[in-house]
Parts: sequence; structure tokens; C-alpha cells
Amino acid sequence: MYDTNEKKNTMLNEFLAKVQRRNQISLLKRHPNVYFQEIRLGTSDHFILHENLNKVTIGNHANFRNYVHILVEKNSTLEIGNHFFMNNFCSINCLEHISIGDHTLFGENVKLYDHNHLYQTQPEFKLFHSDFTKAPIRIGSNCWLGSNVTVLKGVTIGDNCIIGAGCVIYRDIPSNTTVVNHQGLMLKEQS
Repeated sequence: MYDTNEKKNTMLNEFLAKVQRRNQISLLKRHPNVYFQEIRLGTSDHFILHENLNKVTIGNHANFRNYVHILVEKNSTLEIGNHFFMNNFCSINCLEHISIGDHTLFGENVKLYDHNHLYQTQPEFKLFHSDFTKAPIRIGSNCWLGSNVTVLKGVTIGDNCIIGAGCVIYRDIPSNTTVVNHQGLMLKEQS
């Protein structure tokens, strides 16, 4: 009995994942400003595309693993090159312009944000929930962004770069550069 129920649940999950992938591909195909070829989606990938976005282009052989979230807002542009790979739980939040070169790959949980919430500190601190400061992100070709990398607005990462796991990239990185997250681990012996 258990094996039969387990098989039914597996078959149902596989069917639902297939339907969800088809729905996302259909969403991309129906949008008049989205262009792509030979895209591969995983389980529970989610595209949120504003009806008045500027343009989304996704190059040949793009591969999005599972639980990917991509938001492209009004008047914004997202450009992804050929042979791009995005691992599980990554997200792109595009309110202005994000471009990613050919043969670039993202480890798990990579996040791109081309915006910040607008805030003021004088005469009193105030955070604006629906207003943003924006600046484009440009990531070159042949780059590898390791797991848990966050790229913030206004950053250019040159070609042939490796960004190590856990880095927060808040300034430009020249081509042919490796960036590591240099954290000192404090070890304390138990007494």
C-alpha cells in the first residue's frame, strides 16, 4: 500500500512540475517583448514579467534549475547571454537594466538587485516602501558566481571572473579577477 501511494505522489508531483514548466514557457512566449530560444526550466521556476517591460532576451541553451525567481518590472531590460546556467534558489530582481554575458554560471542562491529602497535620514529617518534608487548591473562572459553571492545595483563584473561563495559585490570587479570572501573563523576550545 505504501509503495503504491508513494508512486502516485511521485507521478502527481512530476505531472504538476511539467504543467508548471509549460505555463512558464507559455508566459515567456506570449509576452511581446520577450525573446528566447532553447530554454530549459526546472521545478517551480517563476517569472514575473510586467506587461510594459522594455525587453527580455535569453540566449541559446539557457538552463534554469529549480525554484528560480525572476522579476522584470516596467520599463526595465534583462539580457542573458548564450549557454547561461542558473542553479537552485537564485533570483534576479530587475527594475532598470541587468545584463549577463555568455557562458556565465551561477551557484545556488545567487541574488541580483539593480535597485535599493529610497530612504532619507534628515529631518527624520524615513524609508520609502515603493520608491527606489536604481543603477544597472553588468556581468561579463565566462563568469562564475558561487553560492550565496549577492550583486548590488550599479556594479560591473568584467569577463572571466570568479566570485567566491558568500560575497556581497557592491563595487566594480575588473576582468580576469577572482574575489574571495575573507572571513576569519574564530575557534574557541570548550573547557
